[in-house]
Amino acid sequence: MTTPLIECIPNFSDARRPEVIDQIVAAIQSVPEVKLLDRSSDLDHNRTVLTFAGSPAGVEEAAFRAIKTAAELIDLDSHTGAHPRLGAADVIPFVPLSGANMEDCIAIAQRLGQRVGGELGIPVYLYEAAAARPERTNLENVRRGQYEGLKAEIESNPDRKPDFGPSKLPKAGASIIGARAPLVAFNVYLTTDDVDIAKKIAKAVRQSSGGLRYVKGLGLLVDGRAQVSMNLTNFRETPIARVVEFIRREAQRYGVGIHHSELVGLIPQEALVDAAVWYTQLDQFDKEQILESRLFSSPASDSPVPASSPKGVSFIEELAAPTPTPGGGSAGAYAGAMGAALVAMVAGLTIGKKKYAEVEAEMQAIRVMAESLRKELTQAVDDDASAFEVLMATFKMPKDTEEQKSARNAAIAQSTMNAAHIPLHVAEGAVKVMELAIKCAKDANVNAISDSMSGFAMARASLTAAGCNVRINLNTLEDKSAGDKMLKELADLEKQADKLEKEIRKVMKDRGGI
Repeated sequence: MTTPLIECIPNFSDARRPEVIDQIVAAIQSVPEVKLLDRSSDLDHNRTVLTFAGSPAGVEEAAFRAIKTAAELIDLDSHTGAHPRLGAADVIPFVPLSGANMEDCIAIAQRLGQRVGGELGIPVYLYEAAAARPERTNLENVRRGQYEGLKAEIESNPDRKPDFGPSKLPKAGASIIGARAPLVAFNVYLTTDDVDIAKKIAKAVRQSSGGLRYVKGLGLLVDGRAQVSMNLTNFRETPIARVVEFIRREAQRYGVGIHHSELVGLIPQEALVDAAVWYTQLDQFDKEQILESRLFSSPASDSPVPASSPKGVSFIEELAAPTPTPGGGSAGAYAGAMGAALVAMVAGLTIGKKKYAEVEAEMQAIRVMAESLRKELTQAVDDDASAFEVLMATFKMPKDTEEQKSARNAAIAQSTMNAAHIPLHVAEGAVKVMELAIKCAKDANVNAISDSMSGFAMARASLTAAGCNVRINLNTLEDKSAGDKMLKELADLEKQADKLEKEIRKVMKDRGGI
């Protein structure tokens, strides 16, 4: 089985002291399971980007050591540079490579954020796919005001409260940790030293100002030359060639041209191949025509891979069968998964629509969250059935002696608590789906507003079914107090759901006329 491979591309607020970067690099390389792939420093930006990859555990540990070292050596109170920054270890994204997915990277970001906040006392904000709050999906929103602005607000403004760590800013600043798809950091230098032209072009090209999708851009003055500094967050949807030609045309409006361009860090080969194909107009090009691709391709890759089929009619048939499992708990989880799927669908129907450009970032975050919840709740379908089967097995344990009776009773109590915990987790997920459904009902594509309501209704049904299973399991415990905490959590979730139901009905009345 292939070991999962994760990439990390941390950005550090220093480039003018190589000895500092050397120590950060050494901290990364002290972890045997990772390999440093690239080191890129910019003196004007006063910023260094490192790229390393390895096993999930290795990359997570290396990132922590790098953040710790940077916090000890970089003082943001005395830092200056052209590039926006919030902390010494400014941005730490994780990217899934082979054998890994976005959920793996989200989990790493969350664990690392909690550890950095707790052990190092550094405020941590989660962003991109790992964002805990939709408005923090975009890096620009989190970094607004930079270190100085955050320092003035973090203790008094609730909106600047970090996801982990103290609401107080040390000299190392804050760290922004997240998970994202592969990104291309790409800069274009102009044949002018007029930074205002670069700023105008950056405004024209970046998505947030109405430019190209998946492009973030700033106009800067670097090495005495105007630069359009960009991050291309989806090179497949918005290829490099399209960005370069857009900037070329915009530059011509101001009587200037492109002097040269540069990469910061690494780039996927596919992105360069796409650019080469565009410029050479190889309309019938097949990537299998690349010599190296053919040489290094695996023979096994030619064989078709069977697609895993999701539960569908077969689950309904299993539910109708005269067997104890799957039962109401599994049905509740399945309903929650359907609710999450509907929310993901509505967010997807909103993304890419010009009419909803202002909420696109929020919808992208909602879609990621909904997909994560869908997978969790789908898994809970099987988990609930398995937990009940384990519980039933404990009742068949021998009870001839006092020792056997004691062991049997302990096993029953433990299995009962586990059988109640799973639907409680489903209930938590269902409420999260309800919250996302309301956001979609408020801001998403109005043509899919009934789907938002349907997603909410599925999640509400999921909560009801899960609640029944939590209570029925806990009610069988001899020591009723053992389940008090879980019952309180459930009651709080149900109160929250009641408020959410009133809220969505008002939204539907105001926006949908229902």
